[in-house]
Amino acid sequence: MTTPAKKCPLCGKPRSAEQAPFCSTRCRDRDLLQWLQDGYALPGRPAPRTSDNDGDR
Repeated sequence: MTTPAKKCPLCGKPRSAEQAPFCSTRCRDRDLLQWLQDGYALPGRPAPRTSDNDGDR
């Protein structure tokens, strides 16, 4: 019994060894762009709110 080929997490095509875990440079770059544009978020507590005027008075 063989294990099925792992698929690209973005498009579902078979992974490329050179671009793992993606199938191509295009999918790798799409994923990076998602991270850079805050398209992904890690769960956690919200950051404390700060005011721009704190300490000015």
